Parts: sequence; structure tokens; C-alpha cells
Amino acid sequence: MSDRNCFIASYNINEKNLPSDGLMNKTVLKIGLPILVLLIGFGIKYAVEASATQEQQDEQQDTRPTVRIKSLTAIDYTLTIESFGAVKPLESTNLSAQVSGEVTKWNEQFVAGGIVKRDEILFSIEKDTYEAAFLQAESELIQAQARLIEEQARADVAKREAGNLNATKVSDLYLRKPQLLSAQAQVKSAQARLRIAQRDLDNTDVKAPYDALVVRRNIGVGQFVNVGMETAMLHNVETAEVIFPIAGFDTHYLPQTITGQSAQVITKGRIPISREATIMRDLGIVDEATRMSNLVARIADPYGLTSAQQTLKFGAYVEVSFSGITLENVYKIDQDLVNNNRIWILDENQQLRQKVVQVVREQEDFFLIDAGLNEGETLVLTLPEYPQDGMEVIVIDEKTTLVAGNPE
Repeated sequence: MSDRNCFIASYNINEKNLPSDGLMNKTVLKIGLPILVLLIGFGIKYAVEASATQEQQDEQQDTRPTVRIKSLTAIDYTLTIESFGAVKPLESTNLSAQVSGEVTKWNEQFVAGGIVKRDEILFSIEKDTYEAAFLQAESELIQAQARLIEEQARADVAKREAGNLNATKVSDLYLRKPQLLSAQAQVKSAQARLRIAQRDLDNTDVKAPYDALVVRRNIGVGQFVNVGMETAMLHNVETAEVIFPIAGFDTHYLPQTITGQSAQVITKGRIPISREATIMRDLGIVDEATRMSNLVARIADPYGLTSAQQTLKFGAYVEVSFSGITLENVYKIDQDLVNNNRIWILDENQQLRQKVVQVVREQEDFFLIDAGLNEGETLVLTLPEYPQDGMEVIVIDEKTTLVAGNPE
């Protein structure tokens, strides 16, 4: 018989012989034993969990914050100067009639918003009077030329006859020199009248002085116009200009020679328009109200008549940008890394250090720094929540994966 069976048999024999106190002990043993087992189990579980937590805490005992860094390198940076202005025509013309008369017809493009080409006829004035004046002037010229030929022949005869006379008897009057000069003057006068008549006849067809945008038209068919009467307003679309201000702090960064400098003109909006421009001149004064200088950029063919460029309309508000001087040996730092002219670097002991720097210029979303930093120093890109001077950190790179706060 096994030990277990002997124990059970002994237990059964003894149980029969137990008094009432033995029954009570039996009851306590039946209730207490399971509870004791449960308590022992919970104790073992708690001990295992506590041991695991301690081991995990031991593994995470390095509480230094992690940062990302970048080595600093000085560069030569060409500044970009930016400003704003409105597109305007290079010239505008209040078109006037040079002859009087009735308007007989006008070009179908000679309306507000129409585009007309250089030397294209805009409207015509009744020609009959001017054609008649031209024919009359032409006739007068022919008559004057005929008289000149006649006087020239008489002068030649007088000159031949004078060869047989005493020199004292030969005078300019005898040689018909005054008559010849008079005839020549009449020819010139007739030629001048013919030119005027031709000009007046030509001016009955009023032409565009350049490629133009018609802003307004003030006449119609059948209307009588007088000399000097304003008939239309035209804008030159061959060339446009943008006058834009330069702030005082930007004047120090302008190139030494600004004339001929290339510039970029860009409209703002959902579909921006970008055009090349050339800075032509400085207006030469400082505005008393704003203390700004003004430059002028010129844009060729703004309406795209001779090219496939997009139309840049007069009055459009544009941004003008062009290259300024080049700053040498500067550091390009993101603005969010600079706080009150201070940045954080990492020293050779893996500790944070704060440095005071000198910002020479703000450009887009970064600063250009020319003092306070050294070549090869390590810039901290991501700071702990509460950085302190001398704080030790762990350096990670962009490929590092963090597990439970520690770099792998």
C-alpha cells in the first residue's frame, strides 16, 4: 500500500474516533486550506510581477532626453529682395484728331478693352476736302516748277548774250538772277504746301501710335471732330512698368549696380502668373512719408501679343523679387530654432549649451547668422521639453527607432 493510501486509511480510522472537537478542527481545515492556497498563489504572482517591473525599471534607468542634431557649415548666401507694386503702362495717350471733319467709320477693335496693332487705322474722317487740297497743292507745285524752268532758260540766254557785252554793263538783274531765285522759292513754297496737304490727307485716317489697349472711345460715326479734340484713351501694351518700394533696411543689401538687374514679377492667386522683368532705374528720391526708395522694373509684351506668355493686366498687384548682395560665411538656421537671438548646441560631452548669436537678416522661414557660431559646431534640432544648460542628452538620427523611451 502506498503512502497516500496509508494516510487516507489512518485518517478515516482516526476520524471515527474523533470527539466533537475533532469535528470542528476538520471544518476549519476544510475552509482554511483553500484560502491558504489562494493567498500563497496571489503572493507568488505579486512577487513575479514585482520582479518583472523591477527588471523593466532597471532596463529603463537611463532617463536622459533624446535630441537630433546637425553639424553647422558656413555658406555664401545670395539674398533675395522682395517688394510689391502695381503693373502700369509705360505710356498712355489721349488720342486727338489732327484734322477736322465728319467721322465716316471706325475699327471694330476700337472699343473699350480692344487691342489694336501699331499703325492700324482706328477711325477715318471724311476725305473729300483734303483730297481736293492735295490736288490743288500738287497743281501749284507743277506751275511753280514750270516758271522755274522758264526763268532758268531766260537766265541761260542772258548769260550767253552777256559774253558779247562790256562787263560793266552786265548786272545780276540783266542775268535774271533775282527772277531765278524767286522762281526757286515758289517751287519750295509749293512743295511745302503739298507736304501739308499730304499730311492732312493722311491724318484723315487716325492710326494707333503703338500696340495699344483701348481704354475708352469718345466718338462715333457721323460725329464731327475738331482739331485737338480728344477721341480716345490708349495704353501702350508693348511695355509695362512696376514701381515698387524698397525699405530702408533693404537698401544696404542692394547690388552696387541696380540698372539692368533681372527681376521676377509674380501675381498672387489660385493661378499665379510669373513674368521676367528688368530693373530700369531708381526714381532717385526717398518718400517723406514712408522713408522708402522706389525702383522701376520694366516688363516686355505684358499682354502676350508677340509671344505665348500669359496676359499680365494693367493694375494687377504683383510681387517683385530680385537678387541682392551675397553674404559670405553665414549660417542658415530655421527660425524656430532661434529664440531671442539664442540657440542650443551640443558640446563634446554630449551636453546642451546655449549660445548668443547675431542675426544679420531674416529670409523666408530662416535666419542668416554671421556671428556667435563656429564651423563644425553641432546644432540641436529637437530640444527636450525643459532644456537646461549642461543637460546631458542622447543623440539619435532620423533613422533611429525609439522603444519605451530608449533608442535601439
